[in-house]
Amino acid sequence: MSRTAYVNGAYVPHRRAGVHIEDRGYQFADGVYEVWSVRHGALMDNEGHFRRLWHSLKELQIVAPMPEVSLAHILREIVRKNRVRNGLVYLQVTRGVAPRDHAFPADIAPALVITAKSMSTQKSEETAKKGVAVFSTPDERWARCDIKSVSLLPNILAKQVAKRQGGYEAWMVDAQGMVTEGSSSNAWIVTKDGVLATRSLADNILSGVTRGRVLALAAQRQLTVEERPFSIEEAQAAKEAFLTAATNFVMPIVRIDDVPVGEGMPGPLAEALRKDYLQSAVT
Repeated sequence: MSRTAYVNGAYVPHRRAGVHIEDRGYQFADGVYEVWSVRHGALMDNEGHFRRLWHSLKELQIVAPMPEVSLAHILREIVRKNRVRNGLVYLQVTRGVAPRDHAFPADIAPALVITAKSMSTQKSEETAKKGVAVFSTPDERWARCDIKSVSLLPNILAKQVAKRQGGYEAWMVDAQGMVTEGSSSNAWIVTKDGVLATRSLADNILSGVTRGRVLALAAQRQLTVEERPFSIEEAQAAKEAFLTAATNFVMPIVRIDDVPVGEGMPGPLAEALRKDYLQSAVT
């Protein structure tokens, strides 16, 4: 079945979808994006993704393309048209099309693109049962990582560092030697004392929607949680480690820079939180 995309007010065949060469997202990375996971045909963590989308647009002073109720309808329609049972939806809003100039153009309409694709749940479950490896790399991103900008070059380079070494994800490390987050995920550990630790949003990391859900699930389990920095060395010595992201849910980490974490296999808390998440996040 051919895929369908939504581009600036029209549903078009995915293979023919395109944007103008003077779209500011293409020329300046002047835009934001969101990724929803789709499970059993339903969008996951819908409220959290919209909350973060509005924050990103506000911080970049980009006008919202339409009200939330209208956007939600298009998201569901894209899922339906592409017959996505399990997969993801990608939404991107740029400042729009205008002659190339660094300063914001006046009276410009934002550009909106939405796509969807199916993904195998079997592969994700098999990966989660084995756990994944991560590798550390310096964090070279800009200071406003709370904005989900389409400007992702440092993230891409970090992910490639991990991929070249056979890893699944990169953990970025700040100038103080502390883990900030993954190239496309949030980073977590379970300490020797059973404390769940993840970096605080006050440090200007991305407000992961899955991260927020997992914090709520941890509270339901009455776990002790510390939102604080931790080093690669502390993570390597932890009982467990895992990452969270919209398309990974809760993914156990079994090796960090080729050092086994815990028993070198997915830990029980990561597995339990993954199960909790998959049961709770469909909207």
